Formats: sequence, structure tokens, C-alpha cells
Amino acid sequence: MAEQADAIVSAIIAKWTAGFAKLDAAALSSLYSKNAFFFGSNPALYRGRDGVAAYFSGLPRWRAPNAVFSEVRAAQAGPDLINMAATISFDLAGEREPLEVKMSWVIIPEDGDWKIVNHHASSKAPLI
Repeated sequence: MAEQADAIVSAIIAKWTAGFAKLDAAALSSLYSKNAFFFGSNPALYRGRDGVAAYFSGLPRWRAPNAVFSEVRAAQAGPDLINMAATISFDLAGEREPLEVKMSWVIIPEDGDWKIVNHHASSKAPLI
């Protein structure tokens, strides 16, 4: 089961990083469940694929956005549930300071594929 979770998460990460490199809101939102909850880099809660697309469409149009996942952990919490946690380093080609965040996803099967149903990003820097 662990190998399956790792493979599913790796495939989603590959699609996610490719979509982020183009700031392709449609490609990114297609990775999410129709019932997704999404906390990104601002305080708003975005819901569903339309919300996820709105979030990514609202980001600055950086010239060369790049996201690198590290410390990726995946766990099959049940036959229809995968937990993922990782660190993501965002390099925005000098257009802003590099950014490092903690990321967690909950992934479920939906419409014949695995989709992110919960996305939560938070500061890697200590808040307390």
C-alpha cells in the first residue's frame, strides 16, 4: 500500500509542478476534487475546482515560477484516502524572495482518478 501511495503522490506532484511552472489554473484545478477545500498563500478558503482555479488565476504572473517538493511523505490512510505532507520551495526567478512552505494534501479517488480534496499551505518559518 505504501508503494501505491508514493506512486500516486509522485504522479500528482509531477502534474502540479508542471502546471505551476506555467501558472496554468485549468491544469492545476483539474488535480483537485469538485469538493476541494484549498488554503493557499492567503487567508481565504477556496472551494471546489472553480475556487482553486480562481486562486491560481489570481497569482502574480511571474516569468519563471518553479516549485520543488522535498521531504515528501505519503501514507495510505485507507483504501480511498491518502495523506501527503511535504515542503515546497518556490523560486520565482528573483521577482520576489524565495518562499518555503509546508504543504499537506488529502487525496481521494474521484471520477476514475485520484484528486486532492484538501490542500493546506502554511509557513515553514515558526509562527510562535
